[in-house]
Amino acid sequence: QVQLVESGGGLVQAGGSLRLSCAASGRTFDMYAMGWFRQAPGKEREFVATITWTSGVAYYADSVKGRFTISRDNAKNTVYLQMNSLKPEDTAVYYCAAKRGTFRVGAREYDYWGQGTQVTVSS
Repeated sequence: QVQLVESGGGLVQAGGSLRLSCAASGRTFDMYAMGWFRQAPGKEREFVATITWTSGVAYYADSVKGRFTISRDNAKNTVYLQMNSLKPEDTAVYYCAAKRGTFRVGAREYDYWGQGTQVTVSS
């Protein structure tokens, strides 16, 4: 059974940084893509970033490009989301997700989800 556990959320001032972690377990993830999504109150879940586990190729939403970096540590089975220059509009619950095969930006494409971690950016 695949398990994804996020951590690292919190309260930060605008312009600050946070690093989210997603610890993955339950299988090997060589043929998987990992993604980060977020959901603000009253809004739909939206794509943030994704990375292929084996090659490390990454793709970002335009709203976070240049500010967020997704990476993975194969030895620790962990995916990270480094978030810099945070803005109040980045406030949301952030979710880690996994899917077989190549990366996609649609939430429905992902097979496994973590429980989410809250990120709050104050102005």
